[in-house]
Amino acid sequence: MSHFVPPYPKPMTKRSWVFQMLLRPWKFLQWRTCSIRSLSNRAYDMHLGEIRLPLTTIVIPTQPDIVKRVLVDEAEKFPKSRMMADMLEMLLGDSIFVSNGDVWKRQRRMMNPAFEQARIKVVFDLMLDAANALFERMDKLAGQPEAAIDAEMTHVTADIIFRTIFSRSFEAEEAMLIYRAFNEFQEAAYAHGLARTAGLPNWVSYFQYRTSRRTAKEIRAVLDPIVKARYDSFHAGEPQTHNDILQSLVSVKDEVTGTHFDLRELCEQVAMLFLAGHETSAASLSWTLYLISMDQDIQERMFTEAEEVLGAREPQFSDIRKLKVSRNAFDETLRLYPPVAFMPRVAEHQCTMRDKTVEAGTIVSISPWVIHRHRRYWARPDEFDPDRFDDPATTEAQRNCYLPFSKGQRVCLGAAFAQQEAVIILSGLVRRYRFDQVPGFEPKPTGRLTVRSTNGIKLKVTKR
Repeated sequence: MSHFVPPYPKPMTKRSWVFQMLLRPWKFLQWRTCSIRSLSNRAYDMHLGEIRLPLTTIVIPTQPDIVKRVLVDEAEKFPKSRMMADMLEMLLGDSIFVSNGDVWKRQRRMMNPAFEQARIKVVFDLMLDAANALFERMDKLAGQPEAAIDAEMTHVTADIIFRTIFSRSFEAEEAMLIYRAFNEFQEAAYAHGLARTAGLPNWVSYFQYRTSRRTAKEIRAVLDPIVKARYDSFHAGEPQTHNDILQSLVSVKDEVTGTHFDLRELCEQVAMLFLAGHETSAASLSWTLYLISMDQDIQERMFTEAEEVLGAREPQFSDIRKLKVSRNAFDETLRLYPPVAFMPRVAEHQCTMRDKTVEAGTIVSISPWVIHRHRRYWARPDEFDPDRFDDPATTEAQRNCYLPFSKGQRVCLGAAFAQQEAVIILSGLVRRYRFDQVPGFEPKPTGRLTVRSTNGIKLKVTKR
């Protein structure tokens, strides 16, 4: 079977040392707008890369044992880099996504009950309701010359997490506001955070800072009033009738200190759950639909499997594990377009990686984007091939070189949640519609906070 190579920024070819030095300022400007655009061919074959900035050095390990050491074996020696806080603090504050040390441990203890509310069997019906609402919207788009698939995937994944956190659906006006505001936010916040990491003067990213602050306020304006109303009601001693994530976070007490989340902490944790719970899934679902529009064989196999497993009935929880082609297509999308291209950590102490001395304060950036496309670990790494996840020859690569949800103590606790919603949505969509390319359109992948397309994902949708 032949496979295709979907679009991605082509690596820079090897040039002379002098030319590379002359290109450094230009490469940094590219890096400020896209983390994956200035990568060279060598990046996809190296064991340990290095980038020197004025005030810091970034090393990029790809060797599996070093990656495991940073994320799993010695994770507490490599906490999250301040780079992430510089990019996200205006929106997420000091939430569990960016915090470290004792603050993170307290947050993790207090959020465990909330994650119980998001168990995949508990939220299955909520996911199904949101998916059915999506299908109603898609009926109106079918037959039109093109549909903005990335906007629709943002709506459905935000709807799912909204129902899970707040016990209510997500309205169309809210969805469009979040979609627009977060696209602006992540472009500006990524550039601002990278400028701070590089030690550039604040005025260099002044306009990006202002945009980040404005769009963060727009997003929080949707979430914070709901959180405050529930917080005030609980602490006023009023009867509580909800059984959702927000209620768990409002009422939980830290088993060590006996304290609740205060209002600021609560708003930050909810913002983190909402953004992390839908943005990465929306990006990955959008890419999956684009990829199967380019591979009609895989799309038809997904349709046939869904018809055989489900027939004319609604899916049930036990059906999810049977829909293997849909799951493999999503997993392969996560390999080619991992939601987060780079995961920066910081070396707290001097250490050695391979033959290199890594000084304390060095940023150690683990890159799913590079590792998932590494020439040494994957056969035909740039090709779309969902069947590789059923191939025993890829077992070692899947175990050691596949980390779309990270690994170790900071692994994404929503991984099973995201995979279940993806299978529900994808199998439901291919049962009802066929997805085809829009003539002349090709997405332009970019790596900022998440891996998105700068010009969106546009497809033609036809009812089956």
